[in-house]
Amino acid sequence: MHALDLARWQFAITTVYHFLFVPITIGMSFLVAGLHTAWFRTNKLKYLRATKFFGRLFLINFAIGVVTGIVQEFQFGMNWSSYSRFVGDIFGAPLAIEGLLAFFLESTFLGLWIFGWDRLPKKVHLASIWLAATGTIFSAYFILAANAWMQHPVGYILNATKGRAELTNIFTVLTQKTAVVTFFHTIPSAAFTGAAFIAGVSAWLIIKKKDIEMSRVTLKAGLVTMLISFVLVGISGDLTSRVMTEQQPMKMAAAEALYTTTESAPFSLLTIGSLDGSRSVFQIDIPSVLSFLSTGDFKGVVEGVNDLQAKYVTQYGPGDYKPNIPLAYWSFRLMMGFGFIAAFFALLALWQLRKGGTPKGKWFAPAMISLPFLPLLANSFGWIFTETARQPWAVFGLIKTADGVSTVVSAGAVLFTMVVFTVLYGILAFIEVGLILRTIHIGPRPEEDYPVASLGGSDTRPLVMSY
Repeated sequence: MHALDLARWQFAITTVYHFLFVPITIGMSFLVAGLHTAWFRTNKLKYLRATKFFGRLFLINFAIGVVTGIVQEFQFGMNWSSYSRFVGDIFGAPLAIEGLLAFFLESTFLGLWIFGWDRLPKKVHLASIWLAATGTIFSAYFILAANAWMQHPVGYILNATKGRAELTNIFTVLTQKTAVVTFFHTIPSAAFTGAAFIAGVSAWLIIKKKDIEMSRVTLKAGLVTMLISFVLVGISGDLTSRVMTEQQPMKMAAAEALYTTTESAPFSLLTIGSLDGSRSVFQIDIPSVLSFLSTGDFKGVVEGVNDLQAKYVTQYGPGDYKPNIPLAYWSFRLMMGFGFIAAFFALLALWQLRKGGTPKGKWFAPAMISLPFLPLLANSFGWIFTETARQPWAVFGLIKTADGVSTVVSAGAVLFTMVVFTVLYGILAFIEVGLILRTIHIGPRPEEDYPVASLGGSDTRPLVMSY
């Protein structure tokens, strides 16, 4: 394999691995803040115990996410130095803002929350977790703005003398339509994922007959949050698809395996293509739905892969501008499919919780055990689709992925670091899973460990030590 292939594999492995932690961190930060708020307002012990318990799980996930995120950024300078040199003046700006502003806001106030139990005034302590959660939102926005610029470059000029793109308007980069719609699609997806994690763990505690009173509260909160988030994901996803059709029509055509420009284009439920991915052989579809999703009009015209290929050859020169269509097609459907299954399980469990009931049936245990993983899979396939269906572009219409790889880094060097990082990530995964399973097995600390909680006091030990 060439250095380019290995560099792409390494970036894919580290990106997908890192992104497993991102939506859980964002989603759980606000849910833990909500539990802390419930304890602050009601002074009920079950909310304090829930805050401490899920706070520990949140911190484990946050710590591993930070470590893997650092490696993620280093790759731009190591394997993708040509890309970094060409667009670093623009791409680096939102990432720098994220690191200097949002991450420090997030980490500083999270530290105050961890070690501030009974050391800070209760209102200040509560505010610290909300500020930390707000920091995760800011971090997400700046990173998504950088990624959105790769999907739709704006606010720049090409300096022919230096052979690079240069920033002209950071405000345009940060507020462009792609960044905004992506943000409002990603945040509900993160809430969906974090809520599924809390709901799944809570259901497990109920199955094991541990802390049922507390677990019923957190299970219901997680399920309700999941369903609300799912609706928001659907609405924002519709807006995102229309922006994508406008700015990256090849991506939408690949997602639907639509080879020919079509009016009243159907939405494909199943498409079987030729071995070379050049045409469809068999298709089951819903008439006109793709046109509505893409344009807002059931009679709208959606451009096809083959027509766009010819158009791009004229516009950008000779080359293959088609992404891996089977990968784009199936990652798009797996994203939606896993999300729908998770939402169905949540609705079914919430229905059985009505009027104080307890979920029953053989379906409950396997459904709830799988619940935390389904949104993770949906998120992962969503990002796989977003990034791979943009190929062959690193920045759409501006620089190809093949032109962004480091020219002085050998295939052997990339292979070595890829193996090292993969082994390291495997070790981190073992540690992560072990810590989470151990924390869940121990469960929330017993009520007798909170002798002053009912009187309005707190636990004097730092959260990280509260096992």
